[in-house]
Amino acid sequence: MSIAEKEQEIVEEFSMLDGDMEMTINYIMELGEQLPEMPADKKNDDHIVKGCQSKVWLAATANETGQVIFQADSNTAVTKGLVSLLVRVLSEEAPEAILNTEITFPQQIGMNRFIGTQRSNGFGAMIKQMKLYALALSSKTQTDA
Repeated sequence: MSIAEKEQEIVEEFSMLDGDMEMTINYIMELGEQLPEMPADKKNDDHIVKGCQSKVWLAATANETGQVIFQADSNTAVTKGLVSLLVRVLSEEAPEAILNTEITFPQQIGMNRFIGTQRSNGFGAMIKQMKLYALALSSKTQTDA
């Protein structure tokens, strides 16, 4: 499934909530609960996303085919749900695809209505960090080749 298809799937899921603020927040928290457990040894300062009000840990590795695999966690339920959406969209993608993608689902689902300015800034910081990981992994695979 392409990044655009994954984003469209998220847009369709959120459209079923009909813009209901409480249901949307609860759904985001549920998504966070489904995020695979991040190893404790990766929950350190090296993996903290700077610019987030909550603590967000983000790590990335490349699998054998060169796709980026993200792991993430947060100390708050809503933020964990938000980062889980990004992991869902960008994980298992080629570094180049991640670098060349403009994430559009937040605007399409009206995310700014329910997360506020601070979380919105943090969400942007998460995207930036994911792109930095993709860039680093991209240059690593080019060096290894």
